[in-house]
Amino acid sequence: MKLSILLFDGFTALDVVGGYEVLSRLPGMETEFVSAEPGIIAADTRRLGMVTYCDYSSAASTDILYVPGGPGVSAALSDPALLNYIQSASRTAAWTIGICNGVALLGAADLLGGRTVTTNWSWRERVAQYGATVLPERYHRDGNLVTGAGVSASIDAALFLVGEIAGEMMAKTLQLGIEYYPAPPYGGFSVEDAPEPLKATIRAYEASGAAEALLAQPPPF
Repeated sequence: MKLSILLFDGFTALDVVGGYEVLSRLPGMETEFVSAEPGIIAADTRRLGMVTYCDYSSAASTDILYVPGGPGVSAALSDPALLNYIQSASRTAAWTIGICNGVALLGAADLLGGRTVTTNWSWRERVAQYGATVLPERYHRDGNLVTGAGVSASIDAALFLVGEIAGEMMAKTLQLGIEYYPAPPYGGFSVEDAPEPLKATIRAYEASGAAEALLAQPPPF
C-alpha cells in the first residue's frame, strides 16, 4: 500500500507529521512525499522544511492521497498543477484524506460537491462554498473521503483511517505506540466550547495578514 503526502509552500507541520506518524507505521506501507518539484518544501514558520523526492507525474498513482493544510493553502488554491494532481490522484486512490484547511484544496479540485466533511473551524464557511456539508467534528468519513479538523486532528483522522483499513486492534496498537492519550494542560474543551475572546484572537491574527507576511520571507535553506 502506498501513502502519498502532498506538500506545498507554507504547509503546517503537524498537519503532515501527525498523520504521517500513524499511517506510515501500518505494516507494508510505502510512504512518499510529493510536491511540484522534488526538494525542500518550507513549512509556515519558514524555519522547518521537509524533503520531497516525487513530483506530480511520478506520484500519479497511490492508495492513500493525503492533503494537509496551513497558511499556504490560500496561494495553493490558485495553483492549477497542484489541483490537477489532487483531482487525478484521488480518482484512482482507495482513500483521500484532507486535514485542516487543506480540505479546501479538495474542494477547489472539485471533490467536495455533495460530500459531508469537517475542517478547521475558521474555514467551515469557505469549505461549504464548494458544495460540501461541513460538520463540527474532529474527523469524519464520507465514503472513501476522510477529513480532519485543525492541525492536531491529523492524528485522530489517521487513527480512524487505520481502523477502517486494518481494524480496531491495529489502530489501538498504533495509538499505544505513539502514546496518544490527550490530556491537555488547559482542559479538553471543544471549539464550540472555547471562550469567545480566544476565538476573536485567532480571527484577528488571520485577518491581520501576519501569516501571509511570514510566508513572504524566504526560508534559510
